[in-house]
Amino acid sequence: MGIFFVTAVPGQSFLGELALTGPSEKLDDAHWPARGDLAHIRLAGRVFVPYYAVPMAYTLALAAALQTAPREDAPLREALPAGTPFNVLDIAGRWGWGQVGEDGCVGYLPMAALRRA
Repeated sequence: MGIFFVTAVPGQSFLGELALTGPSEKLDDAHWPARGDLAHIRLAGRVFVPYYAVPMAYTLALAAALQTAPREDAPLREALPAGTPFNVLDIAGRWGWGQVGEDGCVGYLPMAALRRA
């Protein structure tokens, strides 16, 4: 399942009708908080997914590895030190998916490494 960009219909306000303009360009999934089923609320109107999430502010309680998938053996995206802000967009089991700060890398962290900010 791909991600689609959404644009306003010419002559309509943004709150008017929207049109799918076709499959999106390949998004940089390391930095765009969007996947096939969910995206950051700030991307509403830019990408078309079934759900948009408002981020929940967390901070790393201890150093952790940001993974590309919710598995301990997944490729490492970035090593993060304790105290790093992390915006959680989805929690599934022991893993949280989100973005480092407001515009950092996107990936999965173990929820055990996070505390509410």
